[in-house]
Amino acid sequence: MANNLRLHGFNNLTSSLSFNIYDICYAKTEEQRKAYIDYIDELYNAERLTQILKDVTNIIGAHVLNIARQDYEPHGASVTILIAEHELENAAPEQIEPGPGPLPETVVGHLDKSHVTVHSYPESHPDNGISTFRLDIDVSTCGMISPLKALNYLIHSFDSDIVTVDYRVRGFTRDVHGKKLFIDHDITSIQDYLATDTKEAYQMVDVNVYQENMFHTKMLLKDFELDNYLFGTSRRDITFEEARDIEGRLRKEMLEIFYSRNMD
Repeated sequence: MANNLRLHGFNNLTSSLSFNIYDICYAKTEEQRKAYIDYIDELYNAERLTQILKDVTNIIGAHVLNIARQDYEPHGASVTILIAEHELENAAPEQIEPGPGPLPETVVGHLDKSHVTVHSYPESHPDNGISTFRLDIDVSTCGMISPLKALNYLIHSFDSDIVTVDYRVRGFTRDVHGKKLFIDHDITSIQDYLATDTKEAYQMVDVNVYQENMFHTKMLLKDFELDNYLFGTSRRDITFEEARDIEGRLRKEMLEIFYSRNMD
């Protein structure tokens, strides 16, 4: 937000960040698939997800009002945190201007009637051995600071093979002359808010609707090391032919998720 932008009253714009994070692996046997689901369920239980969202709350400068969390049977978890305004009188310019957020230093801003949520969805396929873990995360804020400040922290908090991000600004606020402002900062792409190491690690595609203040970025991890995707076994324990077949299945799964369509 520009320093010379003077508003009439509170900033009523609502900025929302929604993204899906996917972790893909290969688990050959039914026992290995069950073990993978149990591992993910324990690693990303409601308690750990709550701590991650608390960190997000600190990064975007919010005050926690209420926390609701739940672990599900047979697997999965959800956390919702209601947040409210939390302000420092002398915020530094880098704390309120657009740009990559910290990992995970504290950032301060103005927030009200806002929330952060996360839901987990582990699943596995009984035929082809592919298991997928998905997280849906939403960060919604009102005020001077963008929820995109939390993006780098969240991507680094999980094993992210594929990330799909949506950012949108809704409503309007007014300057001191009464002119409506439908967005309060310059943005050309969500990629503007990603750290350099993140941008180097992922192949990315943008689909933006600038006139509607809607921004969409899809990210696919560039590096593919088969051992990183095998659960309960390793590359040295399988044949070359089997490794090639598994890699083909994994890459197909990742491309289908990235492009949101089934492939032959």
